[in-house]
Amino acid sequence: MTSDAKFWDGIAEKYARSPIKDIAGYEYTLERTRSYLTPNDSVLELGCGTGSTALLLAGSTGQIVASDISDGMLDVGRRNARDQGIDNVHFLCGDAHSPALDGQQFDVIMAMNVLHLVEDLDAVLARAHALLKPGGVLISKTPCLSDSNIFMRGLFRVMIPVMQLFRRAPFVAYLSTPQLERKIEAAGFKLIERVSIPAKGGRPYLVARRD
Repeated sequence: MTSDAKFWDGIAEKYARSPIKDIAGYEYTLERTRSYLTPNDSVLELGCGTGSTALLLAGSTGQIVASDISDGMLDVGRRNARDQGIDNVHFLCGDAHSPALDGQQFDVIMAMNVLHLVEDLDAVLARAHALLKPGGVLISKTPCLSDSNIFMRGLFRVMIPVMQLFRRAPFVAYLSTPQLERKIEAAGFKLIERVSIPAKGGRPYLVARRD
């Protein structure tokens, strides 16, 4: 088990109880994502956490594979799926490179609040491209810390390494929105939707199509 997986395992139950800070932004994300789903789609979510997004979208599509490196997070999702009677969300412990995904292709891949947490983003985007059917879409929402104001950028640069030293934070990349978009396009995608959530900046919601 990686140190990041241990970190997420350790906070899984607390994370599950934490309220969503930007309800309006989250509901907008769900609404836009639903617009790209059809009842027969096969969907993969990378970094699903406790599976809350997958469970909320389950009624709008066919099958969802909700994957995460933390089995503790997935246990929460499995419990919630069982309690809610949802049977079309299947939980997979692993990252984008999991051998369990080999040979599969999906209509939609979701990566919500996770791309800044992977060390080799180029490899993950290349894998996502390979896992998508031609014409399929990658839907992401990503905290781009380099877009923050100068005070917050400085605070992140100081606090996150200290927290990581004491195993209180996972790996975090300092991305800007233009940098993220360039990486997505370099992986072979065509960006078809760009929205900043909230409107004045924060977490760009990007939709990119594999041609």
